[in-house]
Formats: sequence, C-alpha cells, structure tokens
Amino acid sequence: MIIKPKGTMDITLEDAKIWKYVEDVIDSVMEKYNYNYIRTPIFESTELFHRGIGNTTDIVSKETYDFLDRGNRKLTLRPEGTAGVVRSYIENKMYGTCSLPVKVYYNGTMYRYERPQLGRYRELSQYGVEVLGSSDPMVDAEIISLALNINKMLGLKGNKAHINSLGDQESRDHYREALKKYFEPHLDDLCEDCKARFDKNPLRILDCKVDHDKEYFKKAPSILDYLNEESKKHFDKVCEYLDLLEVDYVIDDRIVRGLDYYNHTVFEINADIPSFGSANTLGGGGRYDTLVSQLGGPDTPCVGYAVGLDRLVMALKEEKIALPIKKDVDIFILYVNEDEKKNAIYLANELRMAGFVVETEYTNRSLKGQFKRADSFDSKYLILLNSEELKDGLITIKNNKTKQSDQVLLEYIIYYFEEHIGITDNDGEVETDYEEDK
Repeated sequence: MIIKPKGTMDITLEDAKIWKYVEDVIDSVMEKYNYNYIRTPIFESTELFHRGIGNTTDIVSKETYDFLDRGNRKLTLRPEGTAGVVRSYIENKMYGTCSLPVKVYYNGTMYRYERPQLGRYRELSQYGVEVLGSSDPMVDAEIISLALNINKMLGLKGNKAHINSLGDQESRDHYREALKKYFEPHLDDLCEDCKARFDKNPLRILDCKVDHDKEYFKKAPSILDYLNEESKKHFDKVCEYLDLLEVDYVIDDRIVRGLDYYNHTVFEINADIPSFGSANTLGGGGRYDTLVSQLGGPDTPCVGYAVGLDRLVMALKEEKIALPIKKDVDIFILYVNEDEKKNAIYLANELRMAGFVVETEYTNRSLKGQFKRADSFDSKYLILLNSEELKDGLITIKNNKTKQSDQVLLEYIIYYFEEHIGITDNDGEVETDYEEDK
C-alpha cells in the first residue's frame, strides 16, 4: 500500500468542511479590507529564497526542498509566501501599473524539511497578507488588528499580539555589536547553530530554541534600548494606533522572527489554547522595507504576516468551537425504477441550479436503504418519485422533520421549495426569497 509522505496530511470529510469554512471567513474578511487575492508558483528559482529570506536562516540553511529540473535549473519548493509575492510585484511592475499601496493576500501550501511536530508539517498551509508601498505605521497596526479580528470571528479566545521593533539599519547595526559583545564570553556554551550565527547574524541567537531558557539569555541586551529616534517614533506610532484599535498586545523585546528581511515592526499572533502549552503562536510577521530593492525592484516599504492554517484549524478543534458549518442537505430525491431515475437526474440538476443542496441515489439501494441514506444526510425534504404520479405531472414532497407530505405539480417544484426552505432569523421565523402576492 502506498502511503502519504512523512510530514504531510490528507484533509477529508468533516475536517475538510472546517478548512473550507475557515478559508471562506478569511476570503470574506479580506474583501472587507479590500485585499486582492494573489497566487504565486509553488516552486521558484532557488536564488529567490536565498537572496530574499537569507542564507543564515534555518529555513534556507536546513529546511528547503531544493532540486534540479530537467533543464538543470535550480528550483525550490516555496518555504514561505512573501518572497514569491515580492518577486511577482517586481516582475509584473505593479509599482508602476497599480495605485500604491498594493494590498494582497494568499492562501496556499509551503514546504519545509523539518521534524514534524504539533501543528508543524513538512507540507504546511498558510494564509498571509502583504502591503507593498506604504511606510505608514498605521498599516503595521491595521494588519495586526486584521489577524486578530479573523481569529475572533472564528471564535478563538485570548487573542493577543506580541510586538517588538528591530529598528532601521543603523539601530540594528548598533544592537548587533552589543549582542556580539554580550554573547562573546558565552560563546563556548552556545549551541552549534548559535556559534555559526554569532558572526553571520547574532540577532538570530535570540531565536534559539535550544539555549533560550539559560539565565544569561534572559539578561541579553534589549533591542529597544538601541533604537534611534526615527525607529522609536515609528514604533511608538504603531503602539498608538493599536491602542486606538483596542488591540490586546504586549511589547516583547525577544521577538526577532526567523527571517532576515525584517526591520522595524515584528510581531506574533497568539491565542489562548491551553492544550498547546507554550506553543500557542499561530502566526507572525513584520515590516520588510528593503526586500523589494534586494530582489532588484525599486525602494518599496512593505509589511505583512502569515498564519499557519494547520495550527489555526487545530486550535478550533482543540477548543471545540462550534462553527456554523452546513452539514445537512435541503432535498433528497428517492426513486425505484429507470423512468423515475431519469426524472431524479433532471430534478436534481434543476434544483441545484436554483440554489438548493440536493442529493439522490447512486448505488441502486432499495427504497428502505434510500430512506436511511437521506437520514444520514439529515435531509430537510424528500422527493418521492412515483411513475404513475409523474404521468400526471405530480410529485410527492415529504418534510423529513414533521413527516407531512404534499403533492405538487412538477412545474411548481422550485416555487414550493423557495417558499418552504429559507434562513431562520433570530425570532425563529423563516425568511425566504419568495413573497406571497398581497
């Protein structure tokens, strides 16, 4: 038997309905915020990620799926979404053909060769947003609020943003030297990865998962003490706008994020999921004002974030949040003989095109078996086709809840269901698209 590769998963049945619901909520919210959907290739030139993400990151140095295609080109399965969006922004000259800022969002699979663990897979799914062309700290605050609002709409509690500032290049350079000076006496005690980071990118030492509980790590210098005036002003404005938006946030000076392209605002999105323990970060992001120019485009300030859909869906399931997912069908059509079957095919198509959720029989079950099948779908109404009634243009419709039956002329079937199947409002009354003549 062939099985799925390690670190991947199938999304099926009820889980698939949860995923689809979450994706629909994301699409709906993005429409309200006027973000446009963007889709980039699953694989890109390897150089894109090495230049964009940075060779000192764990993603590039350890986790990318790199391969040569049949034309001997070096390609990589995308490990994250931002670099591809930036490449598309440059290649399609959006900076010249679109009104800035360009606001986009994506939803897709990423690939990282890492050890599978809770909510982390080798094939992972993320949704993310990118705003290209604005340096306004208001945008930083807005996208943090956007991420938290989506979590709230899905029913997650304890939503909180952990925010920090990495400052501009001048601030980072000063902080870099301070970190090197601080960690130098502890160099022999650092893990092998951090020893390599010491010269290449000492900020990444703070992101270490091996040594982070050691006492000297807790006393490391804070980036906030090395921000210049311009960087402080930007960060203060972000906090001011977050306060205006009533966002629940904390300043966490240990957040550096795992990608080299970040500057100024960085943040993580958390929710209160007791079963996750300390691993309750659902996503994160920040500002990356130099990435577009690094990849050959014009100077373009940018900010964005990504959330792991795997962890987000897992959080909803762990919290047993009741999502308004439609599980029943409106109508189930039953038949016995070939003539009735032909009518079932025709009616199912007509009713589906009119907007109803319709099921029928596909495996030649007995009539008794079809009734059980209809109950398994929690069908609201049944259509019981009978050859003799069909000759007179009639069908029998049964309310599967009240068990009341009506005979209806075939030509009026859509009007019947428009009247009887609708959306129940808060008062328990049924709203339909059908209004009786007055």
